[in-house]
Amino acid sequence: MQTSPVTSEQFSTSVLAVPPLARESNLKLCRSNNEKIVRHIEGGGVSMLLYGGNANLYHARVSEYAELLDMLTDIAAEETLMIPAVGPAYGTMMDQADVLKGTEFPTAMVLPTKVVMTEPGLMTGFRHFVEAINRPAVLYIKEEGYISPEGAAELVADGLVAFIKYAIVRDDPTEDDYLERLVDKVDPSRICSGIGEQPALIHMTKFRCSGYTSGCVCVNPGLSQKMLAAIVNRDYDAAEGIRTQFRPLEDLRNGIHPIRVLHEAITLSDIAAAGPHLPLLSGVADSAHARIKAAAETLKAIV
Repeated sequence: MQTSPVTSEQFSTSVLAVPPLARESNLKLCRSNNEKIVRHIEGGGVSMLLYGGNANLYHARVSEYAELLDMLTDIAAEETLMIPAVGPAYGTMMDQADVLKGTEFPTAMVLPTKVVMTEPGLMTGFRHFVEAINRPAVLYIKEEGYISPEGAAELVADGLVAFIKYAIVRDDPTEDDYLERLVDKVDPSRICSGIGEQPALIHMTKFRCSGYTSGCVCVNPGLSQKMLAAIVNRDYDAAEGIRTQFRPLEDLRNGIHPIRVLHEAITLSDIAAAGPHLPLLSGVADSAHARIKAAAETLKAIV
């Protein structure tokens, strides 16, 4: 596992995969199937993985956190970057900090929430977490009103942020006043597009973000890597063509539920048995399985 600090240059060589977390029928972590997922992702050339929302760490037990970190350390290839998430509650993230500070993970991501929080309170909590683990953390901006561009820039200037994962969904990603303000105040090389392949081309060209995260990369990592390479090499027509190939599965994720559909897609395309969803989530309706299976298998088969 990579233990050195995350660099902006890494984002031009690897998509940041955001995989689901496989569990046994009793909801315990399943090492064998999580290893299958990681080997599949690494096999497509991806060397950065982030365990956050798609892994449903929002509802994970603090008591299993040490086991999770040990598993991620063990199943990663030597050069693979593993980024676990913490929180979103302050007490949860600080308990997790006690576990993380004894490990070699170069960073961790603070899960966002707008429940019972203020921006000054968030910034204080983020500082406390970074001070506790003694390494910068990933700032995940998912909604308006979570943190202002000015607040994010302050955390970056103070050396508290490894990078920013930007994931506010827009009907038209070319029109984004918040992101325009953010890249004006923070070096865009420190900002990663955080909503998959669909807005990545716009985010990396118009707004100069350094790279992108993806859930569907877990189904076809090699294809997503080709899209990243096309953007970096300014072959935008090729990148646009690849983007459309991810859209059928992404449309199902947007139409049903992004976390739940990706979880099922991993199982239905025979990558690994992802197992049951950790409550407070549940599986998708049986009537959706055929559509998810068809979209996932079609995407997985593309070379």
